[in-house]
Amino acid sequence: MAEQNNKGNEQDLNKLKMVRREKLADLQAAGKDPFVITKYDVQQHSIEVKDMYTALEAELLAGRQEPSVEGLDEAEKREVINNDYNEKRAIMDASPINVSIAGRMMFKRVMGKASFCNIQDLKGNIQVYVARDQIGEESYADFKKSDIGDIYGVKGYAFRTKMGEISIHAEEITLLSKSLQMLPEKFHGLTDTDMRYRQRYVDLIMNQDSKEVFIKRSQILKEIRNFLAGRDFMEVETPMLVSNAGGAAARPFETHYNALNEDVKLRISLELYLKRLIVGGLERVYEIGRVFRNEGVDTRHNPEFTLMELYQAYTDYYGMMELTESMFRYLAEKVCGSTKISYNGIEIDFGKPFERLTMVDAIKKYTGVDFDQVADDAEAKKIADEHHVEYEERHKKGDIVNLFFEEFCEENLIQPTFIMDHPIEISPLTKKKPSDPTKVERFELFINTWEMCNAYSELNDPIDQRERFAAQDANAAAGDDEAEHTDEDFLNALEIGMPPTGGIGYGIDRLVMLLTDSQAIRDVLLFPTMKSLDADKKASKTSVAASAEVEKIDFSKVKVEPLFEEEVDFDTFSKSDFRAVKVKECVAVPKSKKLLQFTLDDGTGTDRTILSGIHAYYEPEELVGKTLIAIVNLPPRAMMGIDSCGMLLSAIHEEEGEEKLHLLMVDDHIPAGAKLY
Repeated sequence: MAEQNNKGNEQDLNKLKMVRREKLADLQAAGKDPFVITKYDVQQHSIEVKDMYTALEAELLAGRQEPSVEGLDEAEKREVINNDYNEKRAIMDASPINVSIAGRMMFKRVMGKASFCNIQDLKGNIQVYVARDQIGEESYADFKKSDIGDIYGVKGYAFRTKMGEISIHAEEITLLSKSLQMLPEKFHGLTDTDMRYRQRYVDLIMNQDSKEVFIKRSQILKEIRNFLAGRDFMEVETPMLVSNAGGAAARPFETHYNALNEDVKLRISLELYLKRLIVGGLERVYEIGRVFRNEGVDTRHNPEFTLMELYQAYTDYYGMMELTESMFRYLAEKVCGSTKISYNGIEIDFGKPFERLTMVDAIKKYTGVDFDQVADDAEAKKIADEHHVEYEERHKKGDIVNLFFEEFCEENLIQPTFIMDHPIEISPLTKKKPSDPTKVERFELFINTWEMCNAYSELNDPIDQRERFAAQDANAAAGDDEAEHTDEDFLNALEIGMPPTGGIGYGIDRLVMLLTDSQAIRDVLLFPTMKSLDADKKASKTSVAASAEVEKIDFSKVKVEPLFEEEVDFDTFSKSDFRAVKVKECVAVPKSKKLLQFTLDDGTGTDRTILSGIHAYYEPEELVGKTLIAIVNLPPRAMMGIDSCGMLLSAIHEEEGEEKLHLLMVDDHIPAGAKLY
């Protein structure tokens, strides 16, 4: 039945689309092709019309008393109110505000010789009164045939209706463009999140809140530039295609430059080229630009995003703290109108001095562990084992400190907090602290548990820098695909001489999320990275083709675990609650290379969170929409500060000494919550 309804709806939509094309053909045949119009004299936006009328009304009707209707019957009340309206209308019409606007028609109500419509433009919407006697019979007949979504130019004068709504009395109405597609239904709008991201142009039409986010994003960028201009910073541009993608710990995208027959990478950071400019004598520089990191997609990460980095000669990380605190306070006031903002219902105060904590002090505050008293790598790993903090064999004490901070501290940093003095192991481009060479002069600003920026007293010692690069090369050789590599040209620049310098990087998208109260990075990117709609079809075709070529799967090199010899009684087994679950969302867990965080529909109506260490085998986006099997009655287990409520089932085997994992996926026809027996 549902399938029949869908087919019926598609047929209805196709008919409506055909009607729109027929209307266009009729207009073109009559010499009224809207697509030949190339220019329209737009003099106001809707909100400006309303503001102009309100101001004039206040001036012309100043001191006028509202009529008293006390003691009158309903008919008498209506007469008094109607007379008062007509008198006011006559006063206002004697000094008309002539306007010319353009926008998309979002509503239309035809009532014989007169009609109302609603025109939406960049800054809002306004009602338009369209009368046959005013615009002419032919023009009115064409208007009656118009469709929701058509783009109109309207000339006329502003007035206030008896219902109190400021509107435009149309004297001339021009069809500027014909909409041949159907917009989403008016009252429900475009609510499908995936479709909103894929068809942002429709989202901007239907969702005013979405449009406001991107208007505010533009304002944020403008005010950042204004703030930095006030401090004599110079905006510059640096290469996106580079031979050595350095300046951050991230895996780059790689491509081939045909003209030079050279492999190149898309930049992951702006840092190393901006520092070259400091060497060249440009004392204060910044860049706002796209960077690219070949990583997963989640609520706070997108493979391409906007980064701002700035560098200032003759200062240090304390200077960067002052600049950052001042800029965030300035942006909150300029963009949000107050130093106090709300994110997800939590008040964040930029007006107070930002808290400052060293990373070691933060760990001590939230765990009681003082890493300044930890002697060496072995002791640090022992403490990590005691606190169930996962680490790799290559990790040193500084790496363990960072893992502790991520596990136990970040979740507590709601109000603006500078975390200072990071371990040297995780900071290859930063100056050592003279008082403690195991730490560096670095800070990160945390707000709402998020890292908002990263700043250094920049390393300008070329000998030390070469040693740091060598350590990163060693990490890369050990299997760290996010490690940096030695950049000889950058080392040459340092040898020429770079003055003491403070530097900082800001994630613009995350900043916009914070200042617009947006829950996901895709909400602040006009066109976020999305998996192609036909990706599964392509994969399926490839799979079918492969299946056709290979008649049977070779399991000869497969090794599986032996069956358990110990038996389990039926009653014990039956206590495990196996359920089919639908993946609503899947994201990479920040700071974890292994974990994926699943948001699951388990049939109860309440989302279930399960974490699974399978990121080596799957990217999060390819699992969204799949039907999996989970044990749902396991006690919650904290992983990276997140409670995992259950376990997803996977099949594991060994093939030529390498572990293989396949997540159990079942028929999508199985509903969420279906119990397995």
